[in-house]
Amino acid sequence: MELIEKLNWRYAAKAMNGEKISQEKIDNIIEAISLAPTSSGLQPFEVVVITNQEVKDKIRPVAWNQSVVSDCSHLLVFAAWDTYTADRINFMFDLTNEVRGFKNEGWENYRQQLLGVYVPRPAQENFEHAARQAYIAFSQAIAAAAFEGVDATPMEGFDTAAVDEILGLEAKGLKSCVMLPLGYRDAENDWLVNLPKVRKSKEDLLIKVD
Repeated sequence: MELIEKLNWRYAAKAMNGEKISQEKIDNIIEAISLAPTSSGLQPFEVVVITNQEVKDKIRPVAWNQSVVSDCSHLLVFAAWDTYTADRINFMFDLTNEVRGFKNEGWENYRQQLLGVYVPRPAQENFEHAARQAYIAFSQAIAAAAFEGVDATPMEGFDTAAVDEILGLEAKGLKSCVMLPLGYRDAENDWLVNLPKVRKSKEDLLIKVD
């Protein structure tokens, strides 16, 4: 029940007070991101962790001037691979073999299957698939932040091309897809802080197949 209580506590903070998050809490949130499941275990994204105030201030105008971008403690930018390549796929398969200490014929056959399907696909289709994996980790980061008592503001409202340029992501073969300011709520200046959480009823949310 503790997790549910924390999820009920959290909301998308609209104002943050600039207080810094401890390194321990940040490390736990990052670890939760790292542990998120992804398709075929490829982790086809990277996370830019921004504490530099000048960079946060540059991003704010291209993020609908949302104050949490500059007032947060840490700004996480989830950046998905712009496409799948043989090098990227092979790196993760080789890493798996190294960590587990053996090669498996079925696993190696699966490697060849992915290389044959993913690499020839259009880059946009691959990026969209990679971005969906980033969103899984993004969601896990939100839950982890709540568990740590840290506020988080899920954010798609920004100019992705502008953020990519500010962070030099194109040269890294990455494209931003979602951002997560982390910090602590400024309760006195946040219009949303005391409003009740609104969610569909379970009857409207669920389709049961018994």
